[in-house]
Amino acid sequence: MPSPKKLILTVIDGLTPAMLEAAVERGSAPTLARLMEIGRYRQAVSVFPSLTPVCLSSIATGAFPDVHEIPHLVWYRRDERRLVEYGSSFHAVRAAGIGQALRDTLVNMNAEHLGRRAVTVFEALEDAGLVTAAVNFTAYRGRVEHRSSLPLLGSARGPQRFFFYNLFQSDETGAPLSFRNRAAGSIDAYAAAVGRWLVTRDGFDFLLFYLSDYDYASHAHGPDAAFDVLARCDDALAALAESAGGIDELVDRYALVVMADHGQTLVRSVTRLEEHFAGVEGTLVAASNRAAMVYRLPGCKLETAALARRLDGDPAVEVALWREGDDAVARRDGEELRFAPRAGGWQVSGDASILGQPNALRRVWGALANPNAGEVLVSPASGHEFVDLGGGDHLGGGSHGSLDAGDSLVPFLTVGVEGDAASITDVMPLVLDHFGVPRPDYA
Repeated sequence: MPSPKKLILTVIDGLTPAMLEAAVERGSAPTLARLMEIGRYRQAVSVFPSLTPVCLSSIATGAFPDVHEIPHLVWYRRDERRLVEYGSSFHAVRAAGIGQALRDTLVNMNAEHLGRRAVTVFEALEDAGLVTAAVNFTAYRGRVEHRSSLPLLGSARGPQRFFFYNLFQSDETGAPLSFRNRAAGSIDAYAAAVGRWLVTRDGFDFLLFYLSDYDYASHAHGPDAAFDVLARCDDALAALAESAGGIDELVDRYALVVMADHGQTLVRSVTRLEEHFAGVEGTLVAASNRAAMVYRLPGCKLETAALARRLDGDPAVEVALWREGDDAVARRDGEELRFAPRAGGWQVSGDASILGQPNALRRVWGALANPNAGEVLVSPASGHEFVDLGGGDHLGGGSHGSLDAGDSLVPFLTVGVEGDAASITDVMPLVLDHFGVPRPDYA
C-alpha cells in the first residue's frame, strides 16, 4: 500500500466564508480560487468562546475546551490566584504585567495551561515516527525541546521543525524579522519565507502553516474590508506552490487543508461587564472581544445563578450560561434552557431557541466543563463587544468570541484528504486518519 501524501494544514486567522467567496469572485485570491476548483469547499463550526487561543488549541488537539482546558484570551488561574492574559490588547497586556503576559502567551500556554489529557497533532504524529513542522502556530506543544533566542522565554517543547515569530527557530532559513512592521504584513511575510524554505527542501511530513495578519486587519478595519490583506494571504499560499514548482506540483506532492479558526463580526457598541458586579464581593470578570467569564471567588455571598440574573435586561448580553448540578443552564431575557448530554444526544427542557446558534449545545457544554472557566459565561448580542482588562475594544472594526454564526462559521477547503469536518475539532482526527495514526480516546 502506498504511503499517504505529506500534508499542509493552513489556518488563516479570522477568515469568514463570505470574505473568501467574495475575494475569489472578484479575482483577488487566485491561489485560493484554484484550490477551490480542484478541491472540496464547505463550512465548519468553531468552538466557544470563538477566540484564537481556544480555537487554535481545539485545532491542534481535536478537542473542545473541556479537554484542552484553554478557556479564553484572559482567565483567572485559581491555583496561582492571578489573571492570565494572552494578548487581548497592548493595554491589557500592560495591565496584566508585560513580562508575565509574554511568558504566558509564548511558553506557559503550551507548557503549563494546555491540558495533560489533550494530545496535540504534533505529539501524535511524531510518536508515530513522522516529522512535523509549525510556523507561528500558538498551540504548538510537541516532543522536541527548543531554546528561544529571547533568554526570558527559556525553552519550549514543540514540533521537530519549529518556527515561532523568530523567537524559536529550529533551522536557519534566512526569513526576515517577523515583527518589523505588522500592519504592512511582516508577520505573514516571515511565515511565507519559512514556508518556502520548508517546501523547497520537502522538510516535513506534516506542516501547520499559520497566517495571522488577516485577523489583525479585520479587527482594525472590519470583517468585510480587508481584501488587500487576504490577497497577501493568497500570496503566501502561492509562495508554497512556487516552491513546489506550481499549483499542480504542490497538490501532486501534498494533501492540503485550508481553513480558519473563527469568523468575525462588526462591532457597533462596547460595554463594561464589570459594572453589573460593582459592590459584589468575591467576583472577578474576565472579558475580552465578544466573550466574557464571571468568576465566583471565595467570599462571594451570591450563588452562581444570582450572578447570572444580574445580567438580565442588558441589551449587550444575548445569553448567560452556567452549570447547575448535572445540567447546563442558558438564560436570556428571563427565560431559561436546561440541558445535559444523554445517551449520545441531549436532554433538553425549556426554550430551545435560546441556544439556536451553530452546534451550540456541544460548544457551551465543552466551555462550561473546562476546569479553568468562570462560573458564568457570557455570549454578547450581535454588534456588541466587551471592553478588555486595559480598556481596549474594536469599536468600528471586527471582533469575535460569541456563539453567533458570524463569529463561529469558518471556511473549510480540502485537496486530497478523505473525510469531513463539521467542527474545527474534527481537523486533528482527520489529519491522523490521513496518516493512519490512531486517534486519542476523546477524539
